[in-house]
Amino acid sequence: MNLKAIIFDFNGVIVDDEPLHLELFRKVLQEEMIFLTDEDYHEKYLGFDDRGCFTAVLCDNSRTPDAANEAFIQELIERKAEYYRQAIQERMLLFPGVVDLVRRSAEQYPLAIASGALRDEIEFVLQRGEIRDCFQVIVAAEDVSECKPDPEGYLKALDQLNAALNTEIQAHECLVIEDSLAGIEAAKAAGMRCVAVTNSYSSHELTVADAIVTSLVGFEPA
Repeated sequence: MNLKAIIFDFNGVIVDDEPLHLELFRKVLQEEMIFLTDEDYHEKYLGFDDRGCFTAVLCDNSRTPDAANEAFIQELIERKAEYYRQAIQERMLLFPGVVDLVRRSAEQYPLAIASGALRDEIEFVLQRGEIRDCFQVIVAAEDVSECKPDPEGYLKALDQLNAALNTEIQAHECLVIEDSLAGIEAAKAAGMRCVAVTNSYSSHELTVADAIVTSLVGFEPA
């Protein structure tokens, strides 16, 4: 593989906040008298962005959202985002090895993030971790019309990297670092190689990735 760029997922790869997202999805949904189990989240919804998760859960609970209820979905997203901002002030956790990996990688390759997280959440964590300047491009939930497993986010990140750097990097020259099945599927659909880290799924569940690691400590992208 002729590696020319690295694109990171965010939740579950850079920041250890998947348990927090589950906690907050559950909190908001309980306010609407819908109860979300650990098993359902892991099997059905992990890897979705907020809009995708809320929409899917409502559909699965016979509360199908339509165009008239788009404002309701947006209100759920904003409510969860406010809870996240409050919680992350106290619980911001970067995965071991991530800061070192990002800084080392930024010396050799252009870096991007393609995530279903909200931009404000991504920016806040990267600034707190003092690695914001390592990323040339951030594609967040607000920047795409389809969430993972659709490849839109990864393709858009590559397009923006090429535009920002005036290069012609091809999809097969990009390495994606992911933690979710939906994310791996998105990367593969974009024509990119994908390394999966076992932060959210077991290695057995991640076999569709090109490679699997149990930690990013000491990871060498090349």
